[in-house]
Amino acid sequence: MGWLSRFVVALSFLAIGIIFSPETFKSDNPDSSSLSSILKLSHLLCFSTAWGAALWATFIGGIIMFKNLPRHQFGNLQSKMFPAYFTLVGVCCAVSTASFGYLHPWKSSSSTEKYQLGFLGFAFLFNLSNLLVFTPMTIKMMKQRHKIERENNIGEEVGWTKNKEVAKKNPQLAAMNKKFGMVHGLSSLANLLSFGCLAMHSWYLAVKLDL
Repeated sequence: MGWLSRFVVALSFLAIGIIFSPETFKSDNPDSSSLSSILKLSHLLCFSTAWGAALWATFIGGIIMFKNLPRHQFGNLQSKMFPAYFTLVGVCCAVSTASFGYLHPWKSSSSTEKYQLGFLGFAFLFNLSNLLVFTPMTIKMMKQRHKIERENNIGEEVGWTKNKEVAKKNPQLAAMNKKFGMVHGLSSLANLLSFGCLAMHSWYLAVKLDL
């Protein structure tokens, strides 16, 4: 586990503590209104960063790169980008969750606020699962598949056509494709669920916004 992963895990424990015991972190400081403003700003900035990063990586950037880069080049680039992406979104979700939990203590929160805290918390957990579990597994299997593909002189083309053709005659590649597809599918599902949780919170903020 890299230092960024350890930092995200430590941040998650801090967020959980703030959510369920915010009075521990509160003080009788007369500048509490300033603290409240800082926390609201932190929540909005981190949420908007997580939302924007997830939107770009999931629906725009990744698709453009896949359609224009050779597959091995695309895969190697993604293996560097995704750990950074999930770390960024994970940290932003942790800060947003902690800030929202501090401003809306669980014991005194309304049902709506508890649901929103849940959405933020699950968005963080889905990103954490990707950072610590699914992404390392996906990268490991991708490298193994790249090795098999290089032995068959494929991987420098754009798109999946040659892989599918060779896999029909190569049981080893077909088996690796199946394993990779399963793990990559779980990673994509976790990412989409995280995005969905952030989308639900964006709706809540839109309702609260008074223009």
